Order: sequence, then structure tokens, then C-alpha cells
Amino acid sequence: MAVTLINPEGHVRVPIYHHVAVATGSEQVHIAGQVAWDENGELVAPGDLAGQVAQVYRNVAKALDAAGATFHDVVRFTWYAAGWKREMYDAFNAGIEQAAREFDLATPPLALIGVDILFEPGILVEAEVTAIID
Repeated sequence: MAVTLINPEGHVRVPIYHHVAVATGSEQVHIAGQVAWDENGELVAPGDLAGQVAQVYRNVAKALDAAGATFHDVVRFTWYAAGWKREMYDAFNAGIEQAAREFDLATPPLALIGVDILFEPGILVEAEVTAIID
């Protein structure tokens, strides 16, 4: 495997990600911003943050597979959340938990950035993903 995940000693622990990813592979996989659309471009789980997070993971899984990668090859998730407030964390985390029931997830470094609006109204989250494969 090309990715080692690390939490430095004496650093706060966050259950949904590690602070450091060390990658040794030779091919980079950059996945464009994924939103909660199905294969027909229809929004999945309107108004449901957890449902949209889970759908983003489903789309990322398809993109990783197309590149010959898995979630264990991911070195970074960058999330954008429309109208983010700290109170939304539980729903966001519930979406990750749903995805973890569907996929063998790793916990690479993650950033969550609040924005006013995403591509179109109704899209609550978007994720860009970077992976490294041998």
C-alpha cells in the first residue's frame, strides 16, 4: 500500500481523520469536486446533509475504482460545505458513518471548509480527493 496514516504524538485525535498521510506511490489520482448527484445528474438526498455526504462517498468510490485505486490510497479529502455551522457536524459525521458501512474507508487527512453556496442550490457538500497508487 502506498499510504501510511499518522497521528503525531501529543496531537489532538480526531476520529474521522489522521493528521498526516505519507505516500510512496508513483501515480497521483486527482478527483474533481464530487457532489451528491446520481448517474443521471439528479441530486440525491435533497436537504439531508448525511445523505449527501454518503452519496459523495459513493461517487468517490466509483472514481477511485476507475483509476485503479481504493479509499486506502487516498491521501487527502477536502470538503466544502454550504452554509457550514458547527451544529452540522453530527449530520456530516453520520454521512461518513453511513459510507463506512458501505465501503472499507481509511481516515486520511481531511479539511472541511465552509462556503456560502456550492455549484447550485441544494448541494450541501462537495469533496475533492487526492490518492496515490503504486
